Amino acid sequence: MTCRLHGNSPYMDEICQPSGRLPGKPVSLWIDTTPDTAFPCLEGDTDADVAIVGGGIAGLTSALLLKRAGLKVTLVESRHIISGVTGYTTAKITLAHGICYSRMLNKLGQEQAGLYADANRTAIERVASFIMQMNIACDFTPLPAYIYAVTEDKEAEIEAEVRAGEKLGLAVSYVDTAPLPLPIKGAACFDGQAYFHPRKYLLAFADEINNENGRIFEKTRAINIEEGNPSIVRTDRGTIRAQAVIIATNYPIFDPFKLFAHLTPVRSYVLGLRLKNRSPQGLFYSNEEHFHSLRPHYLTDNGTYLLAGGEEHHAGQGGDTIQRYKNLESYYRGFFDIESIDYHWSAQDNKSADLIPFIGSLAPASDRIFIATGFKGWGMTHGTIAGMLLSDLILGRSNPWKNLYSPVRLNLPASAKSIVGQNIQTAKHLIGGHLSEESIKSLAEIGKGEGKVIEIDGEKAAVYKDKQGKIHALSPLCTHMGCMLSWNPAEKTWDCPCHGSRYTCDGKVIHAPTVKDLARIEL
Repeated sequence: MTCRLHGNSPYMDEICQPSGRLPGKPVSLWIDTTPDTAFPCLEGDTDADVAIVGGGIAGLTSALLLKRAGLKVTLVESRHIISGVTGYTTAKITLAHGICYSRMLNKLGQEQAGLYADANRTAIERVASFIMQMNIACDFTPLPAYIYAVTEDKEAEIEAEVRAGEKLGLAVSYVDTAPLPLPIKGAACFDGQAYFHPRKYLLAFADEINNENGRIFEKTRAINIEEGNPSIVRTDRGTIRAQAVIIATNYPIFDPFKLFAHLTPVRSYVLGLRLKNRSPQGLFYSNEEHFHSLRPHYLTDNGTYLLAGGEEHHAGQGGDTIQRYKNLESYYRGFFDIESIDYHWSAQDNKSADLIPFIGSLAPASDRIFIATGFKGWGMTHGTIAGMLLSDLILGRSNPWKNLYSPVRLNLPASAKSIVGQNIQTAKHLIGGHLSEESIKSLAEIGKGEGKVIEIDGEKAAVYKDKQGKIHALSPLCTHMGCMLSWNPAEKTWDCPCHGSRYTCDGKVIHAPTVKDLARIEL
């Protein structure tokens, strides 16, 4: 059986497609400019040394390294590989992660901050070596990265970040300005960074993985994982028996120790701009409370794009998400001469309480189930780190980053404030959400192409009216933990404000941690 992606949309159902209220294609540049994948579905049961759940950069990098080490690897993806979070990144290959190193030095000390810097620096080098070794044509382009301030009160943060970077041996310097048409109040300039086309890069990985001792299965959803000897990954199409399991689903679908209490899912937005003039040459990220992000991308056939992002918010709590895109357009038109907006898309990632990703064994005494999550928007380096670190752990090799990224490292005193805040937000949606919706609304009030949570005969329902006027009514409660869903008008999705699960407008799962579609309500 061949499982083929229907067009370039991340969603399978035509009824869920955006209505054209925003300029440009509602898909990432990466997905629009690469061929669809057509790996088979799993049929029945199989065995492997390592089973990997999730076909993004973390899963594919792990699979490649483990297969090269001689292990039999099976990777399953619920939809299509490199079409989830990795397919919607801005693909900056950088260790300049906002105001990062000065805070780490203060909270974690020089040794731990140095390990974080070393891991990300090594990841950049590893990406470059993969590209050279495998001769991958993926638009890899070295450029400096800038963390910049736009107000004088934020300039001191930039200066502190430069001092911290220098103390850790990074190639960073303070500059008064950056090559942007914005009012810069100082910037930290990191040399030796880069960008690329992530799907072109990872499709080459998939080609090498999917033969002999490596198998990739698409349209195969993992439902549950049972730890044992062997461990078992149960999917909707069969089971995989394996000595080790890697969960690389962005948000873990298997969470017996309630790790989700320490993760905050966030969304942000991107416009693919074609400028009348040359795009600025650099990777840019502001240290504003609500950041702005910029990077160019050169395509031989289609000219140069500027990928302009921002408008981050807690997942499921974005309000009018169409307005988020409009806010970005208004902001960037104030500084750039824009010829056209060719793309718009959004992305989701998770942040841990201490802002260090979770990469490693799920439990202190376990060497069978491993996770990679909490990349906080910097997945190109951290997905690569995950592949290197997890392959070392599974192969029994030492790795200096093990303790830094350990999922069971959590320092509760240092992280308690963040965790408590996140759990209060979750409680509002688990409990208050059921009580605070508006009273009964008429189905007639819902416009075509719109969705709302309303009451029908005293029961709440998530209702979407498609372009033909047909009503699609669903349970409004996330199948992960029962949080009340919210409507995302820009993406035409139902989003969970608790842990970031997402569904198409007619209830099919898009994004973990949930693995179960929404129940339909007959009207």
